[in-house]
Amino acid sequence: MVLSGSDILVKTLIEQGCDTVFGYPGGQILNVYDSLYTHQNEINHILTAHEQGAAHAADGYARTTGKVGVVISTSGPGATNLVTGIATAYLDSIPMVAICGNVPTTQIGTDSFQEIDITGVTMPITKHNYFVGRVEDLADTVREAFKLAKSGRPGPVLIDVPKDVQIAKCEYEKGVTVEKDTPFSAKDVRIEEAAKIINASSRPFIYFGGGVITADAENEVLALAEKIDAPMGCSLMGLSAIPTDHPRFLGMQGMHGHYASSMSMHNADVIISLGVRFNDRVTGNRSKFATGAKVVHVDVDGSELNKTVNSFCGLRGDVKLTLQKLLPLLKQERKEEWMAKVNAFRAEEENYLDNRDGLTPRRAILTLNKYLGENTAVCTDVGQHQMWSAQSLNFKTARRFASSGGLGTMGYGFGAAIGAAYGTGERSVLITGDGSFGMNLNELVTAVRYNVPVVVMIMNNGVLGMVRQWQTLFYDRHYSNSVLQRKTDFAAFAKAFGADGEAVTTPEQLDAALGRAFNTEGPYIIDCRIDKDEFVLPMLPPGGSMDDIITKLEVDL
Repeated sequence: MVLSGSDILVKTLIEQGCDTVFGYPGGQILNVYDSLYTHQNEINHILTAHEQGAAHAADGYARTTGKVGVVISTSGPGATNLVTGIATAYLDSIPMVAICGNVPTTQIGTDSFQEIDITGVTMPITKHNYFVGRVEDLADTVREAFKLAKSGRPGPVLIDVPKDVQIAKCEYEKGVTVEKDTPFSAKDVRIEEAAKIINASSRPFIYFGGGVITADAENEVLALAEKIDAPMGCSLMGLSAIPTDHPRFLGMQGMHGHYASSMSMHNADVIISLGVRFNDRVTGNRSKFATGAKVVHVDVDGSELNKTVNSFCGLRGDVKLTLQKLLPLLKQERKEEWMAKVNAFRAEEENYLDNRDGLTPRRAILTLNKYLGENTAVCTDVGQHQMWSAQSLNFKTARRFASSGGLGTMGYGFGAAIGAAYGTGERSVLITGDGSFGMNLNELVTAVRYNVPVVVMIMNNGVLGMVRQWQTLFYDRHYSNSVLQRKTDFAAFAKAFGADGEAVTTPEQLDAALGRAFNTEGPYIIDCRIDKDEFVLPMLPPGGSMDDIITKLEVDL
């Protein structure tokens, strides 16, 4: 059949299994929006308050479903407003397709109204991007973008579609849903090398990241831990892959990770790293990182091997398939001496836990845990609240934690929570700070309009908490522009936008507020008042190693 480019675009999205898109219309994308109107019974469009919120919503949808998230914008400022969301997805390996309108091809390069070279702008933060100059290429470009976004190491792909290409017509034939590239395991010789190293170890530690979730390798990781009698820790992106209460799971590792997890990794003789990269928040001073350990590193992206930490054995391949080949080569062992040492680290960690009375950050998260179902997705913004959440949230199901790790994007959370609610079909939770929430509170408009069931818990301390913590410890308490001095009444703000909300100052009030929030049909905001000088601990100081770990507050506030 002969269709316009805009109809071809929308029908190809539907063909690829896309049921929900997020976006914001504008002049150079109006033909696509007209086609979305025509096909509104086949594909759902969520109008956000800002294109960045739409990009984060597509990201949250992708993280919680494993599907490709789709965001649509117009040209110029609409397209550039996507950049932070695209970069967030890129650094966390999230499959996304961003579709931008642009001025007609005859006006490209003339500095037309709202013209921008968005393919040039986003080249460093996409797996690939496309400028579609002919309508005949549009359908196959969309299919190729979906395939690329979800293959290998996932990531965002951008498609720039000039207005005349949207208007032009050509023959369209319906295709099939593209599959990702066939995954492959690491080479047998590398797997055999890894097995020898692991079999010779007496203190193995399994360190996994978001690549385990992408590969659906959770069961294989558990089988590995049981076979070699190893504890497990994870990166921020690995959270939710393994149930939090699993007896071998020590929690997140790194700068603000669990003490037992970080110390076990530091004392291991073999670190089996699965679908994870060793960024600076994990290693601290790399010259002092795990100096007594051999690193066995499995990753689908070969560029990650030996990039920041030298791998004794690097295995390029899909984590699931590689582990399936590795497991039969490993000896079934019990390492009682090693596990006793790990349990000693756990006992030591218990001494550092914050068990104070009152509305402390940890008590707030533990109270929230009582209300989380197995399928409840929890999203965060970035800052102290993000780390408190990572330390204390309980997860039963994979893909139920969405947070900006690599880019550290304040303002990520509300859009992501909206996308997560659409992805899971259930209520989502946003844990944020008053600083981060100030960057995305406009998306309450979206949540109210669509009656999105999202509970927002604001850890409100009146300051930029993580900045203040660093200023306290390392900048002689020079609180330069980290005290917000805002007078925002978040409960009144919620009501003004058409939602409901309340402020709480005690654990009992928070418990009651959460009960009301989880029984409210649409969005609900809880302004959770905490002290401005709450710290995230443990903490590795900048440039420090595990020998320098801070486990208790050593300054007089």
